[in-house]
Amino acid sequence: MSRNVLKSSIHSASINIIFQIMCRCITFVINSFVIRIVDREVLGIMNVRLLLLESTLAFLSREAIRRATLSSTANPHEKHIWPHIINQLWLSLPIYCVFSVPCLYIWFNQSIFGSPIADALYDQYKFGCICIVISGIVELLAEPQVFVAQVFCFVKLRVLLDTLNIFVRSTLFITLVLRDPNQAIFAFSIAQVCSTATFAIGYYVYFVYYIDRLNKVKGDKKRAADKTDDGPDTDETKSVSNDSIPFNSVKQMLPGCLENSGTVFNENLQTLVLSFFKQGILKQVLTEGEKYVMTISPILTFAQQATYDIVNNLGSLAARFVFRPIEENSYFYFTQTLSRDIPLKQQPRDKVEQASTVLYNLLKVVTSIGLIGMVFGQSFSKTVLTLYGGSRFIEDDGLSVTLLQWHAVAIVLLAINGICEGYMFAAMRSTELDRYNYYMGFFSITFLFLSYQLTSFLGPVGFILANCTNMFLRIIFSGRYIRKQYQSVDLKPLDGIIPNKLFAITLTVLGITCKILENRLFHHSIWAHIFVGAICFACTAGVWSYENQTLIRSYILNRRKIQ
Repeated sequence: MSRNVLKSSIHSASINIIFQIMCRCITFVINSFVIRIVDREVLGIMNVRLLLLESTLAFLSREAIRRATLSSTANPHEKHIWPHIINQLWLSLPIYCVFSVPCLYIWFNQSIFGSPIADALYDQYKFGCICIVISGIVELLAEPQVFVAQVFCFVKLRVLLDTLNIFVRSTLFITLVLRDPNQAIFAFSIAQVCSTATFAIGYYVYFVYYIDRLNKVKGDKKRAADKTDDGPDTDETKSVSNDSIPFNSVKQMLPGCLENSGTVFNENLQTLVLSFFKQGILKQVLTEGEKYVMTISPILTFAQQATYDIVNNLGSLAARFVFRPIEENSYFYFTQTLSRDIPLKQQPRDKVEQASTVLYNLLKVVTSIGLIGMVFGQSFSKTVLTLYGGSRFIEDDGLSVTLLQWHAVAIVLLAINGICEGYMFAAMRSTELDRYNYYMGFFSITFLFLSYQLTSFLGPVGFILANCTNMFLRIIFSGRYIRKQYQSVDLKPLDGIIPNKLFAITLTVLGITCKILENRLFHHSIWAHIFVGAICFACTAGVWSYENQTLIRSYILNRRKIQ
């Protein structure tokens, strides 16, 4: 595989989307089963309190370092950069351990949180917190391998091990829950540690095998070169020459094991890490702010938190299995294509135009997906919730349908914000990133304030409205940055946000039709309602495909070149 950044990013995003859809379908079935047998208070503890601990530690320890080091790998075959990168990646582990101590103290301390854990569940909860920390440590032990796999586009490896991770966790959790539903938190914790261990071991085993095979090919090439003046010219040796990773053993992925004539850490890289670290704290507040508010304040009980989280997960499906893979790979593409410290007009014109076209097309795709989700979400929220949690789930909580409908509205803003911010973070200079931290602080404070105030008046819907306001402000900021940057080269990638006329008209008409037919079809037959929705969706997708034939042909052409 030749390391073409655009083609590899498209390939990786495509496979990740397919993988995420598959995993979410599996998770959908599992959660639908768990909702029916596990108490909703227990679900609130697992899905809100414990997973909040996991995401908090991950953001504080790993996110900034991973983003900064990605920016240092525009030419990953330069061996002199890897000692600094490997050492920097391994810093995640001690940082994680340092932060885990105060976090565990906070999570164990009942007086800090608004909703205390029942005495009957506290031992399970404490065990769960410890297991979350252990699983994070185990995962970070394979962080260099995960990073190398991403930089050198080992797409199939990542998909395989992520699938194995999901399979182990799901199988263990279901097996243990079926034995005793009252021990669900124990089951959740054990499954988390075992699946993470499988994930980390899988990366080590693969790279031991891969590097061993790579060394054999290099040895054969050297012996053949000794026999002839020109050396071999086979496809296999060309592949190794172009794409071999700069490691002769897995041991070299440990800290301090690669030869380095300079310092242990790179000063510029450290500065970039610090900038992303500041953002990591603020972004965590923006990403998980509602969970922090729910956890610290007594606004919602654990049962209500579970209901909100269940609906939130459903409303975030598009973000998780479509938008997130696109965002991750687009960020990777932009960091490898554009230079942070050089104005666009001084960079190669072909690269700038390609980046502009990619950004335009990305915005076109995610905005269209978001609009489809928003329109059809108004008519099919009740249907989805009935299939997911049963009719009792809707009857028990009248707000669940309203929550999912508002989540559908937020999808559009979520889609646009992810791409615009991802590009901005990939293109900003270190000084600009530092300056943006002040704006992030303003967004964070505004979001937390609105979350608390709106939730006090409107209940869980207030969280969604606060999040919509926050994302709208961030889109305005990142949009202004992108527009100003591309003015100097006379390009307008932000025009991708504007939907095509025929697509917009079709979506509006079919959305109104589905809404009018919703009550009649839902009460008559839920499957008839789904069938009508599928026909309307197919018509909408067909119109979009007709208006974006060039984009589709370009995507297919790049996919064929990769294969």
